[in-house]
Amino acid sequence: MDRNEQRKQQYRDYVEQVTPKHNLLKNMAGAFLTGGTICLLGQVILNFCKAQGLDPDVAGSWCSLLLVLGSVILTGFNLYPKIARFGGAGTLVPITGFANSVAAPAIEYQKEGQIFGIGCKIFTIAGPVILYGIITSWGLGLIYWAFGFLRG
Repeated sequence: MDRNEQRKQQYRDYVEQVTPKHNLLKNMAGAFLTGGTICLLGQVILNFCKAQGLDPDVAGSWCSLLLVLGSVILTGFNLYPKIARFGGAGTLVPITGFANSVAAPAIEYQKEGQIFGIGCKIFTIAGPVILYGIITSWGLGLIYWAFGFLRG
């Protein structure tokens, strides 16, 4: 083996050594448990609000608001990242993950001030989600309109 091949092999061995190993079954179970717990909590809030006599739409709004509030509070106390480390996508997919992605940069960059810190950095993670969500909605709306127009 020449020197170049030997260096490539050493590099491959190094990458293999430092690359974290993931247990797919454990990750899936963590995501299921965490996401399921968040959804269960949301259902409990929704049922409680309906039991208090709230309209189903208003109850849904309160449910979303309280889940977002809880996520932001957990992010502020640096607990949400620990939950996310265990739950993976189970914490990122629900509305709580979106709230965390907005709150985390705001908390991290607050030292830099209201404008250049929070104002500029608050949507660094959530910005692409909002952008592509709006573009996709616009595109799908255009397709829906076009097919509705064609059907007459």
